[in-house]
Amino acid sequence: MENNGSGIQEKAALLLEQCRKELARRIVGQGELLDGLLAALVAGGHVLLEGVPGLAKTRAVKSLAGLTALEFKRIQFTPDLLPADLTGTLIWDQARSSFSVRKGPVFANLILADEINRSPAKVQSALLEAMEERQVTIGEESYALPDPFFVLATQNPIEHEGTYALPEAELDRFFLKLLVKYPSPDEELDILKFAGPIASSPHEDAPPLRALLDRTALAFLRSVAEAVHIDDQVKRYIVSVVSATRPPATRNAPSSEDAKKLGRQDLYRHISFGASPRASLALYRYARIGALFQGRSFVTPEDVKTAALPVLRHRIVLSYEAEADGLDADGVISRILSFVPVP
Repeated sequence: MENNGSGIQEKAALLLEQCRKELARRIVGQGELLDGLLAALVAGGHVLLEGVPGLAKTRAVKSLAGLTALEFKRIQFTPDLLPADLTGTLIWDQARSSFSVRKGPVFANLILADEINRSPAKVQSALLEAMEERQVTIGEESYALPDPFFVLATQNPIEHEGTYALPEAELDRFFLKLLVKYPSPDEELDILKFAGPIASSPHEDAPPLRALLDRTALAFLRSVAEAVHIDDQVKRYIVSVVSATRPPATRNAPSSEDAKKLGRQDLYRHISFGASPRASLALYRYARIGALFQGRSFVTPEDVKTAALPVLRHRIVLSYEAEADGLDADGVISRILSFVPVP
């Protein structure tokens, strides 16, 4: 049984390595981003990608779609977009004297919500039911979305004019928030080497990718991830980390005395609202998948620490004091990880 389990682990590790190499044909560097996208696919979760223009956010999502061979649709979010443009609407059929359903582009396996913060709240909210319940209600009927279903949304953090911040309820539905960072000088040099003819688009000469992550491969990786062992002490550590994001005034959060003992009292003035139990579930899932990506059959506290930033950075609401002190969500989470005892 142990040899069989070891063989399955090796097969999963080999498949993931092949996926990384295949994506590297299109994307230079960005290892954390690509691993996060692959992990989200295995977990069946949605992803929010944030980065300045020109860092290949859209290209990364399109490359992932090519790797999966799933039905892919891109929706460009604009200020004049309507909810029906996403979900679909009822159309009057003159010949039949009745309404018929015209399904929107959200009815696909993999959705790229490009620049999602450029549409108003009513359009963003149209995705809430789809992301959480995997269904869309048009008129009086609800229609199941294809399985699997993923939303990969991008947004630009430096522009504020003409943008609409995502509501916390929708942010919480994203499994991960991945930050797309600038490449290193060596990586940027490689990008220049891959550049095509002067008059061509960067996507014109992109080599086609092998569809390594079809439905069968995804089901296999999920079954292997389900077999990854996580000790009860590590589970308690996950709950402790998430609970530590909640200020003492929040119900069932650590008391003021506990916070003082752990030296966290000063930190809580930077947090208005902490993460919900949905964050604990996401951290539990991502830690197991992270262990799988490392070729292990068990989860360590380091897996939890690695998963904490992408899982929690969009789930805590910072106070005005944090902004005044120049502290971002990653800084707050890093301080929390330094306070919570490691098993």
